[in-house]
Amino acid sequence: MIFLADFSVIRPEPGLFFWSVLIFLIFWFAVGKLAFKPIANALKDREKSIQDALDKAKMAQEQMEKLNNENERLLQSAREERGKILAEAKEMHSKIVGEAKQQAKIEANKIVAKAKAEIENEKEAAFADLKNKVGSMALVIAEKVLEKNLSTDSSQVEYANSLLNKMNLN
Repeated sequence: MIFLADFSVIRPEPGLFFWSVLIFLIFWFAVGKLAFKPIANALKDREKSIQDALDKAKMAQEQMEKLNNENERLLQSAREERGKILAEAKEMHSKIVGEAKQQAKIEANKIVAKAKAEIENEKEAAFADLKNKVGSMALVIAEKVLEKNLSTDSSQVEYANSLLNKMNLN
């Protein structure tokens, strides 16, 4: 016990110091081999996986930017195409309307020409009918005048006029 009475923590013995350092170095080496390397490897793996995730995120962001640019380009192209299609549709509409108007004018002119020809034919038929009726009226009047043996010229004229008036009324 006397040995423990001389022990001081502040002033350790050289043998104790040697064995403490030796045990610490063995412990440090053992922990280094058994614990520090796996921890260091796990930290390196974790750092590598984080870096890979950051790289993948950066690539995904670049791809998204490319896709956004491509979408904008496609959208602009679609807008231009829509404008062209609308312009072509307006042009085609104007062309079709113009052709329809031209066709309608041609049809109207044909109908008017046909109507004029029919009117002219009816007019000629009416004139021919009128000539036939006037001719037959003249024959009837001449026949009546000849049937009636009149002595004076004035009585013949009066009789012809009265027959003419009667035929106009019929």
